[in-house]
Amino acid sequence: MPLRRRILSIAAVALAMSTSVSVVAQAKAASYKPVKGSEILWDKWGVPHVFAKNTKDMFFLYGYAQTQAHAELMMHVMAASRGRSSEIYGAGDGDRNLKTDRWVWLNEIPKRSEVWLGQQTPEFRGYLEAFAAGINAYAAAHPEKLSHEAKQVLPITSLDIIQHTHHFVNFEFVSNRNAMEPHGVAPTTQASLELPDSPFAPTNLDMQDGSNGWAIAPSHTVAGGAMMLMNPHLSMGGETTYFEAQLVAPGINLTGASQVGLPVMRFCFSDYVAITNTVNTGTGSLQFKIKEQDGGYLYDGKVMKYETAQYPFRVKQKDGSFTTEVVQVQKTVHGPIVRRDDGSPIALMTSGLDRPFFLEQYWKMDTSHNFAEYEAQLKRVQVPTYNILYADRDGHIEYLFNSMAPRRTGDWATWTRPVDGSTSATMPTGYLTYDELPKQIDPASGYVQNSNEPPWDASWPTMMDRSKYPAYISSFFPLFRSDRGLRMLSEDQKISFDMLLQKKFSTRMEMADRVLDDLLTDVDQSSSTRAKQAAAVLKTWDRQAEANSRGALLFYTWAQKFVSPSVGMTTAAAQKNFAVPYDYNQPLTTPRGIKDPKLAVQMLVDAADETEKLYGSIDRPWGDVMKLEINGQSDGNTAATRGPALNGVSLPGNGGYGNLGIFRVFTWGPLLDGKKTPVHGDGFTIALEFSKTGIKQAKTFVYYGESSQAGSPFHTDELPLMEKKQWRDVWRTRPEILANLSSKDTF
Repeated sequence: MPLRRRILSIAAVALAMSTSVSVVAQAKAASYKPVKGSEILWDKWGVPHVFAKNTKDMFFLYGYAQTQAHAELMMHVMAASRGRSSEIYGAGDGDRNLKTDRWVWLNEIPKRSEVWLGQQTPEFRGYLEAFAAGINAYAAAHPEKLSHEAKQVLPITSLDIIQHTHHFVNFEFVSNRNAMEPHGVAPTTQASLELPDSPFAPTNLDMQDGSNGWAIAPSHTVAGGAMMLMNPHLSMGGETTYFEAQLVAPGINLTGASQVGLPVMRFCFSDYVAITNTVNTGTGSLQFKIKEQDGGYLYDGKVMKYETAQYPFRVKQKDGSFTTEVVQVQKTVHGPIVRRDDGSPIALMTSGLDRPFFLEQYWKMDTSHNFAEYEAQLKRVQVPTYNILYADRDGHIEYLFNSMAPRRTGDWATWTRPVDGSTSATMPTGYLTYDELPKQIDPASGYVQNSNEPPWDASWPTMMDRSKYPAYISSFFPLFRSDRGLRMLSEDQKISFDMLLQKKFSTRMEMADRVLDDLLTDVDQSSSTRAKQAAAVLKTWDRQAEANSRGALLFYTWAQKFVSPSVGMTTAAAQKNFAVPYDYNQPLTTPRGIKDPKLAVQMLVDAADETEKLYGSIDRPWGDVMKLEINGQSDGNTAATRGPALNGVSLPGNGGYGNLGIFRVFTWGPLLDGKKTPVHGDGFTIALEFSKTGIKQAKTFVYYGESSQAGSPFHTDELPLMEKKQWRDVWRTRPEILANLSSKDTF
């Protein structure tokens, strides 16, 4: 039987009043009381500094703080991970909630999460229960801060925390609901910027999702202490929102961030260690083409029966009535059937479904005191994805291509499309171990880095030998953003903390340095008046994406023609116009040059016409079009109405598309009313420096603010920092925090 969903119309049913739910939440909250004297100090940027008397109370206060800053978002992501968001919030723009619910039930996230919860250690389960209790405590104490819909999600339990983590990690990062879309057909919400199966899929507008991460060894720093840059790039709102906090309890002092709803920090530092992540190119999401026969499917010459299940859920309609949709699950030995390509069922295998300790591993990594303790946690391989970068006060650094990489046959190309699912020859047999994964520990270069490129140049010029690893583990292709990072890391013999802060804000386009001189020479030799007019603009352009940069819009438009609409170079077709092809051993000089001068010049003529049509003139300043603001599309869902800028704050933008080789990444959404606004990019960032005894100094920003609650003063307050390319201080000592206090909660 094919995968199908039955939509059953039912009579309108009034939703239960939220009062009864609030009573339950109050009862849940009342059962947990932190030790008297525990407190949350909120600084003037809205960052919570949690001071708890014990670790369990710290988790409680962390849940409380997250909910105070993001109550509506917290409830929405929890409802989504239950597969109930469309019941409470409706189908959503572009059916976003409805698609999420289908995806959750198709992959049986609730069922598996119950098993995972039961496998947690008593100690860590206690932490999860405390975190959930903190969420409920805030909701019970401040019911006026939650909408009618949000109250229906309460109470939150430890199962919700596991479900949300499982959904967010395994089924947004490893696999993604785009897998349900028919092969070769664009998703309905084409530009929603949800994480695709690969961070380089075309659903990402003209940019790749991802991050920048640097770890710099003492040998490469001016002051002689290790430094780190944590610079994730995700949507500027919604479920990928980062929440910065400090967590203090006896023996614990952590600062960092993670997504709302996660009880541990994925980006974290203490006086001992620092950890950051980037999205990697691992293939933990595999697809298999199934051959059906006699009501079942063929596997090793035998007809196997599908394992089936049905999961009904309700969908709220615009008139307040409900329909019921039933997700029909069919599973092979590989996993659920997620779609049909030309009539053939496609089964999905997602890595990590037998590894329930993602949160505990991160917690123990965060609280480790040295590299040996940290590495012992990595060896558990409970985290199914992400590059993980590390630095510590002892001077050690590491880059790890972390992945639950299924052990299998074939190369990278083999697994970029569905493989034959009728034979066990294609069935993976376990995962690669930590020792088998690409990594660099304390390399001679003095640094490790990643900007979502394949792992091989993590510590260039100390390159990894691809031949030593399975051919399927990762691809190789050029990425100008990572090349720009490598250039900035390698151009100075030693880097100071101030230099690190400055380099982070670089808007220079690496691609321009590879091709622009040749393009200008080619134009000089042409007879095109229009090309020469355009070239005159590019000659005086600063090759940056600053607010006042004239020529950046023109070059970007030309690059879309020269490379691809996304300016991504993951395919041979996208690289065909370069004179010198990519050599992964030479990331700073390849690809480069122009193969066909006449074609490139004609592209410039076409780009000039298009730039003038779209933006009004070929030399319009970048910041006249690119505007820094928070609006209805900041969460990446460009199917939603953009609407006005929140609080009326709309500022000239700088930074831009990473595919152009810009290190300061912003993905600008669709052009509406003459402007583009960010839907992805530099949101949360931390730069830090160790001394031999701990953290010497640290700077940070969260450009979309520390709170998404309506009316919060901490939502648009950091946009001026964004415009001016400024950092703010990280306060970690009690005197510093009290000197910059906004408010406090005492328990």
